[in-house]
Amino acid sequence: MVDADQTFVIVGGGLAGAKAAETLRAEGFTGRVILICDERDHPYERPPLSKGYLLGKEERDSVFVHEPAWYARNDIELHLGQTVDAVDRAAKTVRFGEDGTVVRYDKLLIATGAEPRRLDIPGTDLAGVHHLRRLAHAERLKGVLASLGRDNGHLVVAGGGWIGLEVAAAAREYGAEVTVVEPAPTPLHGVIGPELGGLFADLHREHGVRFRFGVSLTEIVGQDGMVLAARTDDGEEHPAHDVLAAIGAAPRTGLAEAAGLALAPREHGGGIAVDERLRTSDPDIYAAGDVASFHHALFDTRLRVEHWANALNGGPAAARAMLGQDVAYDRVPYFFSDQYDLGMEYSGWAPPGTYDQVVIRGDAGKREFIAFWVKDGRVLAGMNVNVWDVTEPIQALIRSRTPVDTDALADPHVPLESLVP
Repeated sequence: MVDADQTFVIVGGGLAGAKAAETLRAEGFTGRVILICDERDHPYERPPLSKGYLLGKEERDSVFVHEPAWYARNDIELHLGQTVDAVDRAAKTVRFGEDGTVVRYDKLLIATGAEPRRLDIPGTDLAGVHHLRRLAHAERLKGVLASLGRDNGHLVVAGGGWIGLEVAAAAREYGAEVTVVEPAPTPLHGVIGPELGGLFADLHREHGVRFRFGVSLTEIVGQDGMVLAARTDDGEEHPAHDVLAAIGAAPRTGLAEAAGLALAPREHGGGIAVDERLRTSDPDIYAAGDVASFHHALFDTRLRVEHWANALNGGPAAARAMLGQDVAYDRVPYFFSDQYDLGMEYSGWAPPGTYDQVVIRGDAGKREFIAFWVKDGRVLAGMNVNVWDVTEPIQALIRSRTPVDTDALADPHVPLESLVP
């Protein structure tokens, strides 16, 4: 039984941290819950930052995990605009970076998330260079895109991943000119491979986005502190009034590393190494969300998942483990994206090199289909595009680990549920 005098500290005020705090109270924990957030905004969800909120279709208040009064009502000690600069594992304390306050913990959850990777090229200090990770970034970028749209301005996006493409779509909806620079041969190449990456390239081209594949930015050219152009390593210069760096995110492991916690190898995405209970190499310290790297039994590899669903589910799983419950975190990775009139959901894990074929069910030309990444007849991942209410059978197929008839998999007349053993 967890003692009411215990103190659980959560470092990181994103979705994982906020949901962990919620779960502790929902599970009956009556001790102190301290939630430390380095932003001054209350904990919020990140998907709207590149989707509805960025487009002006969702209000600012809609992004928050809980209304502000919820924290006091549930006796959550919320510290906004505070950082933790040290963990003393022997004394079981954390130290606040601003004023040196020391707080003792019985259990500690690190949910520090990730931060945008920076372009290491000349010109990144110019006023028109942007990143998108925080609410303040989205607020600024929202105004920038609206201004570019009014003035027929140019946005160059470095990186053809999900964030880059979603911002490109938003920029075009505002009326801005957009060029996406991506070193790989297609957008999303490392996630969904060339077979489906081309579909997203075609979608954006139809909406006026220009792509430069196989090249990287080498310099952002400016004058009087403002962006004028972006140069690529093939010698070309692209007009630009603003540049978005969307080249991925790095886990924020500094606190864990300084505390001597085990980290995951870089080849597996880095992050804080945790077991199936989301417990670190210290039995009283846990990690969840973007910063956590866990061995996924289903795919027999270590994964660090940066998507909304991982924070949504990982925070509560860590909270239950901190309470001593029997937890085995093995959620099938899941994410979603909205671009123009295309909506999609992806379940599973199948980067290039892990599958031997892609099976299409439906009409890819009309962008109404399900794609399955398959190896030796087993479904590793599935992506439904403008087809809905199929996530459950797709994930059941992935979990079954059983070979399926690929002809039946491709046949829209065969119910997906009938293929699950």
